[in-house]
This record gives sequence, C-alpha cells and structure tokens, in this order.
Amino acid sequence: MDPWLIWLIVAAALTVTEIFTLTAALGMLGVAALVTAGCAALGISLPFQFLVFTIVATVTVLFVRPVALRHVLRPQAERFGIDALVGSAAYVVSEVTGRDGRIRIGGEEWTARAYDETLVIPPGAAVDVIEITGTTALVYPRE
Repeated sequence: MDPWLIWLIVAAALTVTEIFTLTAALGMLGVAALVTAGCAALGISLPFQFLVFTIVATVTVLFVRPVALRHVLRPQAERFGIDALVGSAAYVVSEVTGRDGRIRIGGEEWTARAYDETLVIPPGAAVDVIEITGTTALVYPRE
C-alpha cells in the first residue's frame, strides 16, 4: 500500500474521531496527516514524512488550536428565553407579596413574588425582574 494512502486513512480516522471528542487536538493531527499525505504523494522519503507530520502537528496544536478553542468557547452574546427577562422592567397587575402576585413582562402575565418577603407592591407599580424560578418571577420595586 502506498504511504500517501496510509496517511490519508490516518487523517480520515483522526478527523472522524475529532467529531466525537470535540477537543480540536485530533482535528489538528488530522490536518497534519493530510499535509503529510500530500508530501508522500510527491515522493518524499519516509523519514521526511514523519518530520513533516511532526512539524505540522506541533505548529497546529500549539498555535491554531488555542485560536479555534477561543472561538468555540466564546460566551453566548445574547440571552434567550427566560434568561432574557432577568433584569427587565415589569408592571404589577395584582398586588405582589412575598407569597404571590401577578406582573406583566412585555405583554405576558407572570406569577410573581417579592424578592424581599416583607414587601407589598401595589398594582401599577414598576418592578425589576431579579430572578425567574420555574414560572414565577422574583421582583423588586423600581426606585
């Protein structure tokens, strides 16, 4: 079997394994094996093939992998769902106490409780959503 074909099979195996691990390290090794397969197809001798593989693998793992991981592990730019409601303004529909109440957040009615259990917030008051637990918003009056 030709050496370039062996390197191509190694590159494919490393790439498929990377799909299941998502570490980016095996993907970089797959790229190194692919480059080495190209060099082997050009007729470079076996010791130089290993040298090419070592150099490309080292460069990609040390320099390309951190950049790739930085882009993959970037924090989420926008909040969605109930996370987007935390910190927003709401209006009290029915009196909110430490036990129960109702508020309107952006056109939707939610059950609510006062964040401070001693507070009683009258209808019509503006409140801030501090936290959402299940389907209940914990609120604090705006000042």
